Amino acid sequence: MKTSIDHLPEHKQAELARVVEILHAEFEDALSESSADWKKSGRILKIILFGSYARGDWVDEPNTMKGYRSDFDVLVVVNNNKLADFAYWYKAKDRLERDRAIKTPTSFIVHSRRFVNTALRQGQYFFTDIRREGVVLYELDDEPLAEPKALTPKDAYQTAKDHFGDRFPGAKGFLDTFLYVLKQDRKKEAAFQLHQAIEHNYSTLLLVLTNYSPPSHKLTFLRSLAEDQDRRLFEAWPREQQRHRAWFNTLNEAYVKARYSKHYLISEEALVWLGERTAELHKRAEQTCLEHLARMKEAVSW
Repeated sequence: MKTSIDHLPEHKQAELARVVEILHAEFEDALSESSADWKKSGRILKIILFGSYARGDWVDEPNTMKGYRSDFDVLVVVNNNKLADFAYWYKAKDRLERDRAIKTPTSFIVHSRRFVNTALRQGQYFFTDIRREGVVLYELDDEPLAEPKALTPKDAYQTAKDHFGDRFPGAKGFLDTFLYVLKQDRKKEAAFQLHQAIEHNYSTLLLVLTNYSPPSHKLTFLRSLAEDQDRRLFEAWPREQQRHRAWFNTLNEAYVKARYSKHYLISEEALVWLGERTAELHKRAEQTCLEHLARMKEAVSW
């Protein structure tokens, strides 16, 4: 795997160094008071940059009308799958969002080396792409990740087709339910249903295109991964106006707060706009998936 980020501007390199520092510091802090042997021996084995900043085709235009900027996407590889639990990483996530030295939005996923190697041997092309295009920012040892196995075109097509058939109807179902409960003026329930419509939409697209979707309810994170796969999806969410960005961020909190917090508030105006944009997202994601499936089908020797 590549180990140099010299293709990035110096300020981006400095930001990534800070990202690595925070990940280490918060992980060590999360394990510091544990008496369990498996926690005491917990280690970060690798930190790998993937996505647009690894490939070199990132976009960083926060001050333009569209206001798009690519995220840093990072894979953290640990030595025990139990350590991938969010309980050990939520403080790191919070610090990465608040740290003033990091100007670039940063998202990360955590898996054990066994999980990643198994995925590579099973031909999951999300991790195959990371292995091929990713840049190692830190590694504890020189042990490489497993050699990826290539799925046959037929198997890859069938897997992607199954993902689409299994998941996309559910995403549309959540949108239908949102429209119904919004008419009943049940705003908090509507926000949760809309959150799920977006989450399942992005998860479907990621599964179809990469055979992997992270176990995350964070819409901003899923959106970043999906838009990295197809930039046309960016147009589903206008970012020119601050209120539109704020509405999306409010919806991002709906998975928990819309169900459990009496203080969660979202206006009908916001929900109507978010619903319209979600419908547009569904159209664009469905088009992307169907185009991808068509290309995969053409590559199959029947």
